[in-house]
Amino acid sequence: MKYTVIIEEGPNNYSAYVPDLPGCVSTGENYDEVMRNIREAIEGHLNVMREFGDPIPQPISQAACVEIAG
Repeated sequence: MKYTVIIEEGPNNYSAYVPDLPGCVSTGENYDEVMRNIREAIEGHLNVMREFGDPIPQPISQAACVEIAG
């Protein structure tokens, strides 16, 4: 499965969240680290959901960039 991950750059770090998995978030000092961390967070999140017998949401969110004149 491929889940959409939203990455935000802050003043001191990066953060990421998964729209299709509410509460699944992570941070990192840089882009590569936040991507590693969010992958682990997704895997852990799904494992806990399975343990509790919760249904696994299908990935349905999409992200896109919209270019506008500046």
